[in-house]
Amino acid sequence: MARDLPIRVGVIGAGFIGPAHIESLRRLGFVEVVALAGSSQASAERKAAALCVPRAYGDYRRLIADPQVDVVHITAANVLHYPAARAALAAGKHVVCEKPLAMTAAESGELVRAAEASGLVHAVTFNVRFYPVLQHARALIGRGDLGPVTLVHGGYWQDWLLLDTDYNWRVETAQGGALRAVGDIGSHWLDLAQHLTGLAIRAVFADLATVLPVRRKPARSLDAFETAEVERTPVRVDTEDAASVLLRFGGGAHGVMMVSQVSAGRKNRLAIEIDGARGALAWDGERPDELWLGHRERPNEVLIKDPALLDPLARPYARYPGGHAEGFPDSHTAIARAIYEYIRAGGRASGRAPGFPTFADGHREVVIAECIARSAREERWVEVPVP
Repeated sequence: MARDLPIRVGVIGAGFIGPAHIESLRRLGFVEVVALAGSSQASAERKAAALCVPRAYGDYRRLIADPQVDVVHITAANVLHYPAARAALAAGKHVVCEKPLAMTAAESGELVRAAEASGLVHAVTFNVRFYPVLQHARALIGRGDLGPVTLVHGGYWQDWLLLDTDYNWRVETAQGGALRAVGDIGSHWLDLAQHLTGLAIRAVFADLATVLPVRRKPARSLDAFETAEVERTPVRVDTEDAASVLLRFGGGAHGVMMVSQVSAGRKNRLAIEIDGARGALAWDGERPDELWLGHRERPNEVLIKDPALLDPLARPYARYPGGHAEGFPDSHTAIARAIYEYIRAGGRASGRAPGFPTFADGHREVVIAECIARSAREERWVEVPVP
């Protein structure tokens, strides 16, 4: 793909995260969003007009077939990830998919094999990796500043499904998958824990909780996080609202993760602490530009994001000077930049390794999620297969 030509993108899914992808892509400067697919032609046209996207499709397959689309972003309901990704690869399009990569490990494994065989660029948007201070944390751990990692703990908490009137397609197994809190937000934490430490999760012991087994479904579809007074019908829900998971990592480290979508006041808090033999570090997503560094024999420190203070490996991920906040939208732009610079360089033909999570990383999280579900059912430790 010529470097002087814009890379043309089609986005499948016009809900909350689809427009976030579009905004991030436009910030790159050399990417053009040319098409948007929605749940119907009318909704697609309405969203496309609002976002100034020139073409709208009510069927994602028509977007994939569009010869003007070079890359397909999949941001629709989880149930569509596998068929849309498979179709896009078959059509010769690069694919960027939201998590989870698929509804089952069998599906995600098939996508990994198809993507590798195609030679096309493939990515899963685990954007949390791309906060600048987390790149710094990974560099510190990688060079041994903390010593051998012993403990990894934290979680991800939200409150947007706290009430029985809170409803979204994610609560439905047929649309979102068997695991909800774990698959939706827990996958981010699990990916981050492994990315930062360089250690793979080898075994899990899980407890799942459905706090609200009956929710009141609205008569019409609502956007994510939308609240409205509409007629509602009680429906049973079997996906989990919260989960507690014990973890064993390769290298002998132990961990624990809690996730919840019913924790009042927690809007979007991902927190992680990593303890080593000589030091510790911690990060809180509600204060994304700060990294806590813990010591035994000298005062603790708080590193505020500043390119001049970051490890050389982390500096490219900080796009603004110290004191200029970088948050959720910037992390999406950072992962998009890594993906599209790789595409512009020729992908696999460039000889470079992808600097972003691929379908293999997405598959790994689906495998771990299935092990967590099995552990909760059988009330025992379950080993995670080695990839």
